Amino acid sequence: MKRSTPLGLASSITAAALGLAAFQAVADGHGRGRLPQLAAATPAALAGTCEELAARASGLPGTVITGSTTVPAGTLALAGQPVAEHCRVTGKMNERISPADGKTYAIGFEMRLPKAWNGRFFHQGNGGIDGSVVPATGSFGGGPLTHALLQGFAVLSSDAGHTLAQGGPAFGLDPQARLDYGYQAVGTLTPMAKQLIAAAYGKAPDRSYFGGCSNGGRHTLIAAARYPNDYDGYLAGAPGYRLPLAALANIFGAQRYASVATADPSTPAGLETAFTAAERRTVASAVLARCDALDGAADGLVQDTRACQKAFSFTRDVPTCPGSRDGSCLTQAQKAAIAPIFSGATTANGERFYAGFPFDSGLGAGGIPFWEFTAPLALDSGAVGVIFKVPPSAQALANGPAFSLGLDIDATLAELRATNATFTESAMAFMTPPHASDLSTLRRRGAKIMVYHGVSDPIFSVSDTEAWYRGLSRETGGDPEDFARLYRVPGMGHCSGGPATDQADFLGPLVAWVEQGRAPGSIVASARGAGNAGGVNAELPASWAPNRTRPLCPYPNVARYKGYGDVESAASWRCRPSRHHGRHDD
Repeated sequence: MKRSTPLGLASSITAAALGLAAFQAVADGHGRGRLPQLAAATPAALAGTCEELAARASGLPGTVITGSTTVPAGTLALAGQPVAEHCRVTGKMNERISPADGKTYAIGFEMRLPKAWNGRFFHQGNGGIDGSVVPATGSFGGGPLTHALLQGFAVLSSDAGHTLAQGGPAFGLDPQARLDYGYQAVGTLTPMAKQLIAAAYGKAPDRSYFGGCSNGGRHTLIAAARYPNDYDGYLAGAPGYRLPLAALANIFGAQRYASVATADPSTPAGLETAFTAAERRTVASAVLARCDALDGAADGLVQDTRACQKAFSFTRDVPTCPGSRDGSCLTQAQKAAIAPIFSGATTANGERFYAGFPFDSGLGAGGIPFWEFTAPLALDSGAVGVIFKVPPSAQALANGPAFSLGLDIDATLAELRATNATFTESAMAFMTPPHASDLSTLRRRGAKIMVYHGVSDPIFSVSDTEAWYRGLSRETGGDPEDFARLYRVPGMGHCSGGPATDQADFLGPLVAWVEQGRAPGSIVASARGAGNAGGVNAELPASWAPNRTRPLCPYPNVARYKGYGDVESAASWRCRPSRHHGRHDD
């Protein structure tokens, strides 16, 4: 629910071969007919000057262009690489005064348009509750070495129809602002952006892509479901595609922690006394002791997540304190309180409403406390109480901790699905993809989707994303890998960080798949140790090589050590099925 820092991109895209037929047929490899092959994008140069562009784009429906200026080469840089000269265009759409709260709303945006354009459009889905027009670079975190703007894409960023200055989650009091945040801002911005590109270059984009992490990943999956004809490639990181339920599950977790906290649980520091940093490291060490070698090498990473969940027992393998707590054990009361957070949030009668979280090596990482102990009091309270619930709650704005710790989970679950005369779409309607597993239109037209997710993500469960992917499999009558791939990143937290190889290029393989028909296999990811050009990850264990690489495998395969070669090198690993061949846990 916070501004996201998605996974990094590690290599630039080479120019695709020109002259492919727009819908060249290719075999899908699964006996289900043939999928179309989309043509490659072709470059173009900006027509005229940036300052002239505002006048040329003045007739865009519902749009006010507020600025169009030249950004000289080198003004922006990434990993030591200067971004080429481009136009920065700012504007707003559908400005209005809300009858609900009297505030002025609009969909604010910026576009960055390279002078030398590669023919592609990238719609940047932003994180948290949006509300800010962040730079339209198409940048992915985790130590990015390149981004979409650097590669020559035209890139769009928006605030999704509200500003944080209007009171953070208070925009949820306005019904239209809720809908814009959920999905309608994307539907409004997309045709405008393509028309603006046409005004700038004399042609619309040949290929269009949508991507983001966290809430940006949610935006991506919603765009894939609601707007399958508008984009050719979708790149979703840690997609909180059931965000209202994930936020409520995080509040459920806070209530569990509060039951064993030894200080005031209405403060993040007090809530953290339920499961301290030392205790989280103890659990992570126990997971590694039981699961690290399941992939053939004891290297500080758990590659075979499914096998680990069968091998590891929270009750058995984590030491139980014989007396007072000292960080090396958990009390029986702690285990009883914390276990349901990992197994999945439930209603009072035990019905699970959100996925569980797998035990993984990143449980002791520094990014965990924010999501576990701060977010439910400061972020999820406002999101659930004001943006998602029908009716919204005044208490959630006035006292977030009291709202979350006293929340009736069962009643709120019903309110996430409720509507009334003012709020005619429920949170579960406007915040989630309709028919999330049915991407048949996207598939039939030759579009592709790639998803990545950290196994140690503490706010959006990788298990939930796995369940979504299995839904695609059921919907397509088999393996959906002819148009969709899922990559799990062991050890990685929310979008980046943790003891993980979290620097990887997904956009390059996605473009190659969409425009050249080269289906992605394993993707090499790097650790960000000392000297990394994209930024150092301080959470890497000292025992790792600073430039460790690992293959990220298409789900459900996992990386397994070959038994020979440098354990720090991806070349010594290969993607194989999990050792556990039982049923999947939903």
